[in-house]
Amino acid sequence: MSDFSEELVRPTTEDEQGETCVLSGTGMCFPWLQKHIETVGKTLVATGGKREKDFAQTTSACLSFIQEALLKHQWQQAAEYMHSYLQILEDSDSNKRQGAPEIIWRLGSEILYYHPKSSLETFNTFADRMKNIGVMNYLKVRSDLCDGGLFSSLWQISLQHALYLLHHGLLEDANRNLSQAETWRYGEKSSSKEVLINLIQAYKGLLQYYTWSKKKMELSQLDEDDYAYNTASQNMLNHSWKTSINLCALIQIPGVWDPFVKSYVEMLEFYGDQDGAREVLTNYAYDEKFPSNPNAHIYLYGFLKRERAPREKLISVLKLSIEKNMILHRKKEEHHKLGLEVLFGVLDFAGCTKNITAWKYLAKYLRQTLMGSHLAWVQEEWNSRKNWWPRFHFSYFWAKSDWKDDKTLACEKALVAGILLGKGICFIFFFSGHGF
Repeated sequence: MSDFSEELVRPTTEDEQGETCVLSGTGMCFPWLQKHIETVGKTLVATGGKREKDFAQTTSACLSFIQEALLKHQWQQAAEYMHSYLQILEDSDSNKRQGAPEIIWRLGSEILYYHPKSSLETFNTFADRMKNIGVMNYLKVRSDLCDGGLFSSLWQISLQHALYLLHHGLLEDANRNLSQAETWRYGEKSSSKEVLINLIQAYKGLLQYYTWSKKKMELSQLDEDDYAYNTASQNMLNHSWKTSINLCALIQIPGVWDPFVKSYVEMLEFYGDQDGAREVLTNYAYDEKFPSNPNAHIYLYGFLKRERAPREKLISVLKLSIEKNMILHRKKEEHHKLGLEVLFGVLDFAGCTKNITAWKYLAKYLRQTLMGSHLAWVQEEWNSRKNWWPRFHFSYFWAKSDWKDDKTLACEKALVAGILLGKGICFIFFFSGHGF
């Protein structure tokens, strides 16, 4: 793979330890970084020692190259630029250095997730090193400036790492990762830190709920008079106790916590705590501190229906759910308009002319926008582009090239062209693929 990933997975050798090299907060040795800095230093001695300025310009340029490569899905190039961008860990500006782990994590994890030669081992090593770098930065500075944001970033890294492990079916590893993050208690308490801790604990609770639900399925297949039934029932009770502790704290904080609420309520109902389940769902649906969430009313309605609640009660819940849906629909329309602007903006970029995902979504958004009677939104975006997009995207040359390289892309572009320019343009794409 690239130098970036190889640097992550290999240990520091004795020869390298003997070399003059730059060390990160974890003791990672970067001989390539030292060579770069020496070159910069020699150049800048003659210009008044403006090393910091040049260093900042170098890392800024690297970041721009990485962003462009990511936008084009050029994972190998992004990895190569990332290898150089790691020097930001040695920035003389403490604020930049403290924010570096989160930036590197977000960019690096995206690269490693999509790189064709990436592996689980590489991703795990990268995540662990980023956590260690963050801790070492804290121990170096020990200031209130880094306290809040730094460990919020570390918890986010741990949570995202755990979700990556879950994606690969590694439940025990994910649980171990979350348990480790849960023990971190650095600096002063803050509301944002408490929310993240509760979120980590809640995801642990979801893992425990998964185990509990499996045991519930096993229990349903046993005879109640069987000794194994009592043993399995006790194991379930132990798991539900752990799970409820981890879930309970989070769902009391205002937010949208659908999977956590559903899991918690299912366990409460299973053990006959109908009052507790009703209280959780009622607060989730009606507490004004919580954001509007139609699902909350659906969950409450389902619970009341299972309880055979009076018809009047069920209707009142449904009415409120409809009102909430109307409010959310208006907000969704605003987001849809913004999405349309973003898609047009992405396809303005030359590097994205063959981005099939962007074309698919633009075609979808255009259809939905016109069906929703929002022609003005399309006209607003198209008016500034109608003089150059046809040549930039929809010329006969591009139609023929797209049809030859990727027929799916050609069809998506033809659909967009037909909406924006009229049905006749679609024939250009069709005939270009048939030798006319």
